[in-house]
Amino acid sequence: MKILLIGSGFSSLSNACYLAKNGHQVEVFEKNDQLGGRARIKKIDGFTFDMGPSWYWMPDVFEDFFADFGKKVSDFYDLKRLDPSYRVFWPDAPDDIPASMNELKAYFEKYEKGSGEKLYEFLAEAKMKYEVGMGDFVTKPSLSFTEFMSLDTARKGISLDLFKPISKHIRQYFKHPKLIELLEFPVLFLGAKPQNTPSLYSLMNYADMALGTWYPMGGMHKIVEAMVSVASELGVVFHTSANVTEIVAEGRNVLGLRSNNIFHAADAVVSGADYHHTEQSLLPEKYRNYNQKYWDSRVMAPSSLLYYVGLNKKIDGIKHHNLFFDESFDNHAVEIYDTHTWPEAPLFYVCNPSKTDDSVAPEGKENLFFLVPVSTELTDNEPTRQRYFNMICDRLEKHTGHDIRPHIEVYENFAHSDFVSEYNSFKGNAYGLANTLNQTAILKPKCKNKKLDNLYYIGQLTVPGPGVPPSIISGKIVSQLIQKEHHTHESII
Repeated sequence: MKILLIGSGFSSLSNACYLAKNGHQVEVFEKNDQLGGRARIKKIDGFTFDMGPSWYWMPDVFEDFFADFGKKVSDFYDLKRLDPSYRVFWPDAPDDIPASMNELKAYFEKYEKGSGEKLYEFLAEAKMKYEVGMGDFVTKPSLSFTEFMSLDTARKGISLDLFKPISKHIRQYFKHPKLIELLEFPVLFLGAKPQNTPSLYSLMNYADMALGTWYPMGGMHKIVEAMVSVASELGVVFHTSANVTEIVAEGRNVLGLRSNNIFHAADAVVSGADYHHTEQSLLPEKYRNYNQKYWDSRVMAPSSLLYYVGLNKKIDGIKHHNLFFDESFDNHAVEIYDTHTWPEAPLFYVCNPSKTDDSVAPEGKENLFFLVPVSTELTDNEPTRQRYFNMICDRLEKHTGHDIRPHIEVYENFAHSDFVSEYNSFKGNAYGLANTLNQTAILKPKCKNKKLDNLYYIGQLTVPGPGVPPSIISGKIVSQLIQKEHHTHESII
């Protein structure tokens, strides 16, 4: 079969590799001039900035992906575990979150007597959720309840606490506000208020604290380069600066797509582009799975204010990853998910990869990436972007004792309107759909078109959800679905 993919993010690269290994002729169409989707890089005056993802969690997913093609992660990039995993700036003083489990236990004990043993209990349960979730739930296409109807799957599903919010689950183990915020941050930054997120997502705490925080030397784009290398070796053809403007269909079949005014025929099409954009802009109305009312009713994960900053000096006082929790966690969550307002005093994140990797900044200089999670329901402009940059610089300078702004050599920003123009992102979202109970598994937008037999969807707006590892899994799930539904070639995966 000839299968055409729209977009070249992690889900598309994964999907392309699996499809090509199964004997299909695969071509990828990327609207921008660089492959990688949101994981592109920006090179300016000797600085190399990862434009999107900067956290390397769940290393087993990457190892499993490359193993499926007879490769290892180490064939492509040098992976380093960060220790400390990250630094958290509280209102009073910063804390380093250690990679060692014994040191992490002692850290918890420092704030709450007995919490070290409770941490082990909490992470043991989180490990079970991780293993069950990754083995029995995350890897399903979630097209029907029947996928989950076996007795074994049902029993495992009950153990995942899908109906208990993670905020309540965490508070059954811990009382100290710092420990609670530390455990809630992955869900706040990646998709929803902890009160509205199923406790299933404590699996993210296991990924964070047990599996560790890693860094691929050279930056996150090294993963993109590695996946492109695997795909190219398998015969995948890539087209850049190839904006897709239409998916052409007739009856129940997609005939192909139109890019740069040229029609390309296909036996199937897989869209790794924004799901809403694919349906509302590329497909005739009669072929859409969902209407605009449906999309407007979805709870979105945050958008982000991003800043790429190069300094002409080195700075102390921060680590590779830094979380600024020096303002109200709850207030910021309400501003993102409830009131949809610009935050008064936002939490924010700073990545300083030149602390680990000399290649991303010129000698004696520093590479900084700032991220402020904000609601999708906002309109940004340059004065707003500059106001928030000054706000977070004030706090960074206060906590580190270093002047930042006088030493800026490179400065660029990226926000809502850029997510829309660069990635056709619905409402300018950065992460896809919020991980609420009503948007989990079979309740997410379907990975297959209901009205066309050969159109599929991958990426962060469908199963399994937002994040780099889930996107890689998304590509594999849909490749398996295509293999099952179209028996032209026997699967060899």
